[in-house]
Amino acid sequence: AAMTGTLGVVRLDYHYPPAPGDVDHPGSYDYEVFFRMVPGLTFEMCQTGKLTPEVEAECKKALLELKSKGVAAITGDCGFMMWLQALARQTVRLPVVMSSLASLPTIESAFSKTEKIAIFTANGKSLEPMRDLIKYECGIDPEESRFVMVGCEDVPGFEAVALGEKVDVAKVTPGMVQKAKDVLAANPDVKAILMECTELPPYSDALRKETGLPVFDAITMCDLFISGRMDNPRFGSTDWDEAEDDKGTLAQIGAQVS
Repeated sequence: AAMTGTLGVVRLDYHYPPAPGDVDHPGSYDYEVFFRMVPGLTFEMCQTGKLTPEVEAECKKALLELKSKGVAAITGDCGFMMWLQALARQTVRLPVVMSSLASLPTIESAFSKTEKIAIFTANGKSLEPMRDLIKYECGIDPEESRFVMVGCEDVPGFEAVALGEKVDVAKVTPGMVQKAKDVLAANPDVKAILMECTELPPYSDALRKETGLPVFDAITMCDLFISGRMDNPRFGSTDWDEAEDDKGTLAQIGAQVS
């Protein structure tokens, strides 16, 4: 049985110092998290969606290990892991949200067809090869006029992401805020923002504050699915999640599955 409120994160074979808010930072969550790196799963391979047989086997192994830990849902630490959505679903039979794009249908349905949604990405052209995949997985065409694609590659300091270096969040934040303001000035009918890249959530609060718009990201998406497995202390049955967790070993926040 799934442990209540426990998340599994599939990681690229890639090491960098994550900032608070990043999917790979244990402090980004209010619940227990298990991380599992997939040997051989490079960013470049993930970007193409074409896994070697060896890496696909390693990916399945990682997914099953996370499932064996009793996680309630599984996500990934790179937006391009949308390519792995079907593989992960078929392997673990758990809620799988490998990219924040999985939350796009819900966000879209909350607004009029004439209202727009801005999708912030690490690189403006990064989603183009995924168009058919997004249409298949999400039932949405990212090239529809209501979706405004926003590349953040030119935000001062954000180039550290592409270089695999530590990002100076304080340095990047003003440029990210200005980017959002410029987008809204050019597209006043934008009513919500989705941060697609897993290294963008550290700026979500600043955008919420400065734009007054709802800002969704990989963390809000994980929060949604984990909340579906957690006890609501305000009403209904209480403390049942603690009793369930007591049956097994509680996950440690930020635990790395070997």
